[in-house]
Amino acid sequence: MTMNKTKNILKTGLCLLALGAGMTACNPEVDESNLYTETQLNIEGWLQQNDNLSSFNYILARVGYDRVMNSYGHYTCFAPVNEGVQQYIDSLYRDTEGLKPRNGMDDHGTLAEGQHIELEWLTDSLCRDIAEYHLTNGKYDEMYMRSKGTEGMELLNMQGRTVKSSTDSLGNTVLEKSTTDPGAIIIDADIDTLGNGIIHVLDRVIPRNTRLMATELFRHAEYSIFYRALVETGLADSLMMTKKLDENGMPRQWSDDEMNGDDVLDTDNARLYYPKECKLGYTIFAESDAVLAKNNIKSFDDLVAYANKQYADAAGWYQMLSEKGLWNADSKSYVKSVSTGTDYRNRNNALNMFVAYHIVKCAMANTQLVFENTPGLGVATSKWNYINGGEPYDYYETMLPHTLLKIWQPQPGRVLFINRYQTNNTLTNELATMGTNHVLIRQGVRVNREGEIKADNGYLQAIEGMLVYDKEVPQGVLNERLRFEATTFLPEFINNGFRYMLNSTVSDLNNGGSGARIAFPRDFFDNVVCYNDGCQLRYNVKGNFRAYQADAFQGWGQSYDLAIRIPPVPTGHYEFRLFYSPMGHGGFMQFYLGKSSSPASMEPLSIPLDVRIEAADARIGWTKFYEEEDQGINSDVEMHNRGYMRGPYSFQGHPGEYDEARKTTDWNCRGDATVTLRRVLGRIDVKQSEDYWFRIKSVDPDLKEAKWQLDFIELVPTNVVDNDQYSEDWF
Repeated sequence: MTMNKTKNILKTGLCLLALGAGMTACNPEVDESNLYTETQLNIEGWLQQNDNLSSFNYILARVGYDRVMNSYGHYTCFAPVNEGVQQYIDSLYRDTEGLKPRNGMDDHGTLAEGQHIELEWLTDSLCRDIAEYHLTNGKYDEMYMRSKGTEGMELLNMQGRTVKSSTDSLGNTVLEKSTTDPGAIIIDADIDTLGNGIIHVLDRVIPRNTRLMATELFRHAEYSIFYRALVETGLADSLMMTKKLDENGMPRQWSDDEMNGDDVLDTDNARLYYPKECKLGYTIFAESDAVLAKNNIKSFDDLVAYANKQYADAAGWYQMLSEKGLWNADSKSYVKSVSTGTDYRNRNNALNMFVAYHIVKCAMANTQLVFENTPGLGVATSKWNYINGGEPYDYYETMLPHTLLKIWQPQPGRVLFINRYQTNNTLTNELATMGTNHVLIRQGVRVNREGEIKADNGYLQAIEGMLVYDKEVPQGVLNERLRFEATTFLPEFINNGFRYMLNSTVSDLNNGGSGARIAFPRDFFDNVVCYNDGCQLRYNVKGNFRAYQADAFQGWGQSYDLAIRIPPVPTGHYEFRLFYSPMGHGGFMQFYLGKSSSPASMEPLSIPLDVRIEAADARIGWTKFYEEEDQGINSDVEMHNRGYMRGPYSFQGHPGEYDEARKTTDWNCRGDATVTLRRVLGRIDVKQSEDYWFRIKSVDPDLKEAKWQLDFIELVPTNVVDNDQYSEDWF
């Protein structure tokens, strides 16, 4: 067939009737007894009728995905033409880098000039790899994939990897376009088979980088100095993992035998999807040789000298050093001073500290560094659940022990900065605004959104300035109300593609059932400990929810009892707050805080919280601030004295139902009593060198459908809460 926009003709001939039944697309071993249609062609039937896609269809058939694509469900199939498949498998066989010798194919000797690989030479594992990389759960049309233009959209394929779609300079929709690869172009889009999904025909196989982070960075000469520092410090070795391992050093696998009963059932007894393995990933924020040169760093030795200068006196502001110290491999002890010698592999070495602060254990494309606009959720606002001037930002823990960096997208615009700092941030001198009492002290390190490099287990994000953990980070950048979204300090959400997953995708994973939730094994998260089998772990994915970024880590269980490690913050005195939704089916819970996950280390925080109590109840005292003459100033104080606060003014609770006219009254989380509250759990003294675990325990054994939820927490320096010149802003 000719691949030049024939989709309208094909739709007319092939699309007869929409069918709504769903099935799982995670396992190609489908039940063939009742899943085929005789009245129309599904994806597989359409592929069979187009000879120019026969090679890709052969690959699907080798591993059973032809049956999946001929079964009811909702899928997107990116089908490369035969010529593109041939070019790809030839290139694999001729691979000279030795990343995967013969890539698992049988050795048929050196190819002669003009000779091609035969499809039959491919192994089943390679066929599965190619098939799963070109299939997704859920239907994604071309308009969705183009909705962020050149910056691109991240799609999750059946292999659990992200594939970026974007537009090129000619207006084509392309997949995995990069600075070194033009990507795979969609040459025929939106072939809607109606029966079970959408087909997009590609001119070639989707480019895929199987190199790990350090291996990929080695190939980019423009990062030669940073790469050498990564190797000399030994931190390159820390970026080799792709999956969590079991006690035998094999990839950890969760089976149906481990996940049964209530562990995988939704509230309506529908069976939920759960991950069967846990991927690991990383993001490096790196200065190129050109950026380093602008800072008079033209060699590895220059970078060492720069790091020594920046970190020599770090004990003065990096409390981890003065309180506990950093591990020194030579002395096998914690050392409280910074080394400026050549022992680069020790954690207390200045160069090691410099490089470690550039790495986070979350694999994030630049479109995922903060929660930006997510198309397809029916909201007309530019930042879909940020309103009234709210600005996207998030904090991430780095590989420099117990340190954070902040990524901020000030409005208007799409520019991202790391560790941007202005005076009196989260304090205001005006009512209902962020105030005019701010002076920009540090612009921050700008992320170059055109310089992203993707590896198999993460991303390198190009930055345009020098990134250091200096005294202005703990004393300035982080001296503000710190609001931590749960999916940012539990990196498994990001590394496994869940943070940005949409309801439609989850519905397909759940056999067409619940599009709201995913279940998790109790030992899936490194920083979550469940104390009993009655604790169920759930995730409400992005959707029309009463939540900060329209999602929430939550769970059910009559006797739930769990603890979560909270992010590290600079040493100081903080007010600790929990964001929650008052709801009739909520739980009755006691909170604790401890310096380890051991229950014996835990001290109770405040009195138990009953989330079934309505906000307007006298015990809370919520009122309609917009109907009060002082806009709620006095009632804010009275609520705080009772241990409660209104929700933030900066976002709405139900993004799918946005009402512009009411955004300053009851269409934000400050003004809608049914949406959100914050519980003030008390004031705590925190040391940067310590771990802190937040325990949530059900205390009502008679509550049959007890629910816990962790959307975000706030740690607010008391000098912000008690400021005698300005007020904490509503945002």
